[in-house]
Amino acid sequence: MAKLNKFNSAHSGLGGFLNSIQTLFVGVLRVWSIPIVLMLSIASGFTTYYGLSFFITPWIALVITIAIQSIIVICSLEIAGMHWQANRFRYLSVVVSLLVAISASITFSYFKFYEVSESDTLQINRINEIRTSVNDYLGQILAVKSTLLKTQNAELNKARIDMGQAYFGTHAEVPPALKNIVGEGPFWKHYNQRYQDKKEQFARVENEFKNLDASIQALQSNLNQLELDPEDQYRKIVDNLQTVQMQFNHVATNAGINVPQPLVLMTYAQFSQGVTPSFAMWQNFSLFAFLCAAMVDFFTFLLSYRLESTAPGPLNEEEQELAFECLRQFSDYKINQNDELEIIIEKTDLERARRYSDWSRMFAVGFLLSRGFLRKIDKRTVAFAPNLYPLIAQKMNAKIRAFKNASTARNELK
Repeated sequence: MAKLNKFNSAHSGLGGFLNSIQTLFVGVLRVWSIPIVLMLSIASGFTTYYGLSFFITPWIALVITIAIQSIIVICSLEIAGMHWQANRFRYLSVVVSLLVAISASITFSYFKFYEVSESDTLQINRINEIRTSVNDYLGQILAVKSTLLKTQNAELNKARIDMGQAYFGTHAEVPPALKNIVGEGPFWKHYNQRYQDKKEQFARVENEFKNLDASIQALQSNLNQLELDPEDQYRKIVDNLQTVQMQFNHVATNAGINVPQPLVLMTYAQFSQGVTPSFAMWQNFSLFAFLCAAMVDFFTFLLSYRLESTAPGPLNEEEQELAFECLRQFSDYKINQNDELEIIIEKTDLERARRYSDWSRMFAVGFLLSRGFLRKIDKRTVAFAPNLYPLIAQKMNAKIRAFKNASTARNELK
């Protein structure tokens, strides 16, 4: 018997030690959950305020942000402490309030996450837009250049043919007296001068286009390096584009050709400006930004819910004794579909007939409900929370041990 008691004592000591370690660990996690919830609320509040401040006065945005985050935390705590069938109207009102607050928080937080996640994409889109605009304009210039050179070359060839025909006297406009007379006469000199003028004009146009090609090459080089040094390269792009336009307009005007519509680029301030929150961001919807905004509020709700759904702390010895003795007074127990122990807290017909006063046990139920050791299923049923089972098991074990000791003592006296 002494060996058995020693084994039971050692086993109880080890179990008690492990239980205390587990209780300490759960308690530390619960305490740590409080600053995490506060930090999540502050983070969500910052992003909400950032987006909201672009639409209303900043101090009003701050007040609304505080209200939104407070509603999220408070409603999460209340939902954890309520049950659907206990008070449906209150439950629905709290859920609706929570959904409205979370929707507002996600909506305005989305703007900040959109700015952070899409700023590089927007900058790349602006760079591509500038490249496309400049390349389209250069394409129009090259098309006009090709047409102009083709026309100039055709006129030069015609002038050369006219000069050759004038030299051999076969030109259509040669007087009959000079027909088929070979030589460099006055008629030939006239067409030779026209040919030399056309040749000089063609050479001048080619030289001007060579200078234009150099400017275009420099402009394209700046476009390719725009991502490396945006500020310096953008300034060079604007300068080189103006140079290209001036050179091309000079050549085209002298040739009597209509020039394309000049290209006007955005200013560098417009090119480098950040993202301004607006509801147009929802048109270019970013799933990543939305999930980031929703994730913060979801974690705030989840931790707040878990914070309330678990017991705020262990019961002391007197509270454990009170809970155990009062719960023993109930007689209607059952195991529900969630494998939880349920208690019918209403009086039985026999108790009503005897006018039994159940104030003490109902007080214990209310006390355990407020401390999170019981969960209300409906107005007549409560269920054990997981952290109540080891407490009741410990009390039952103590009662059984005391009963055995008393029985052993009586047998020894006999």
